[in-house]
Amino acid sequence: MELNDDLLLRYSRHILLPELGVTGQARISAASVLVVGAGGLGCPVALYLGAAGVGRLVLADGDRVDLSNLQRQIGHGTAAIGENKAASLARSVRAINPTIEIDARGEALAAAALDEAVAQADVVVDASDNFATRHAVNAACVRSGKPLVSGAAIGFSGQLAVFDPTRAGSPCYHCLFPDEAGEPELRCAEAGVFSPLVGVIGAMQASEVLKLLTEVGEPLVGRLLLWDGLRSDARVMKLRRDPLCPVCCPC
Repeated sequence: MELNDDLLLRYSRHILLPELGVTGQARISAASVLVVGAGGLGCPVALYLGAAGVGRLVLADGDRVDLSNLQRQIGHGTAAIGENKAASLARSVRAINPTIEIDARGEALAAAALDEAVAQADVVVDASDNFATRHAVNAACVRSGKPLVSGAAIGFSGQLAVFDPTRAGSPCYHCLFPDEAGEPELRCAEAGVFSPLVGVIGAMQASEVLKLLTEVGEPLVGRLLLWDGLRSDARVMKLRRDPLCPVCCPC
């Protein structure tokens, strides 16, 4: 993708990085990313990816902005209360970078619509807040062979992982959290969430997306990063593919 003078100036701090340069920025500008969820995690993800120049952002969320969201969902303002989150976030991203294409989907993608959106993306970001959506997005990514950047945040604790079905031995989200495990699901509305935590995890998700698009550095494939916001401490655990996983098992 050719970058004109204005774009070269806009992205000059990326281009100055020897690991990226013009080639890396051109890859970012030619890419398409699907962000599922326009809430606490989706806001920083979309804002950073938009600012970085991802050529096409698809934002999907069926919820509407509520006053209680504004403590942490930095892509929405008070005037957006009652508005669809995907539309509100798209407007905020356009205010930062009007040169990119943004497709706001004001619905919870499912079934064929989810498969189609995933198939058209280069990387998929799971910024949702429930297991059902996470498992559906993961299965769609496995079917289409698309890398998935998954994040979660609750209380003072966050986690981040990258699942890439194109890499040999890479586990999927189901390998880590089987949907039949019956784990209790905590929501921010019941457990609360530390405002900057979603920014920390969301920014790291955006970083992993850009690394995948530019093939720079080492993404968190086969690893799970656990962030303790109270102690400012991070742990990284190695993950293995479940040979009996019904979603990604090659058998």
